[in-house]
Amino acid sequence: MRLVVARCQVDYAGRLSAHLPMATRVLMLKSDGSVLVHSDGGSYKPLNWMSPPCTVKEGTTEDGRVEWTVTSKTDDTLRILVEEIFHDSTHDLGIDPGLQKDGVEKHLQELLAEHPATLADGLTLVRREYPTAIGPVDLMCRDAAGASVAVEIKRRGDIDGVEQLTRYLELLNRDPLLRPVRGIYAAQEIKPQARVLATDRGIVCAIVDYDSLRGMDDSEHRLF
Repeated sequence: MRLVVARCQVDYAGRLSAHLPMATRVLMLKSDGSVLVHSDGGSYKPLNWMSPPCTVKEGTTEDGRVEWTVTSKTDDTLRILVEEIFHDSTHDLGIDPGLQKDGVEKHLQELLAEHPATLADGLTLVRREYPTAIGPVDLMCRDAAGASVAVEIKRRGDIDGVEQLTRYLELLNRDPLLRPVRGIYAAQEIKPQARVLATDRGIVCAIVDYDSLRGMDDSEHRLF
């Protein structure tokens, strides 16, 4: 992973256009090919990013400034104009074991992967732990109409979980093979503030009955 702290300007061109004026930011180039632009505020969410696979070309402008051009597989571009570099380092982070969910949350994911239609009629599983540049989505599904649905699962649903799913949806909706992608936030209980935020962002909230799901998976009544 390469970490660069620099005064830079960032322009994104693709399905829409976005401009970040000159300011000091953290540029993150990950080994999986993703590029992320962070500021000191805004919590963990990047200001802009490019999902892998993408190519990064580094050059210089006529006035001698460093310029990075990041191009995605869909020809979206992220142009980063660097005015001054304060820090530039590369680190080998090795293989990450991934997030270890607690027992109940992990079991919820397993049960919902087996019974996705309990979240919405006609919902079918595509894949568990669907990869993105910022971590895996718990479940990637398709609804009865064939549209993509990303499901984030928590024991207790709070605002952080809504923010996490929002970031996944922003990334997934950049993929022309997946979009449009809608979200379902599934939990045993969801805090009122989290429900309001999710609804405002078009995310469906689903209360999960863990004991009922466990009953569907009762090993004493299996034939095999």
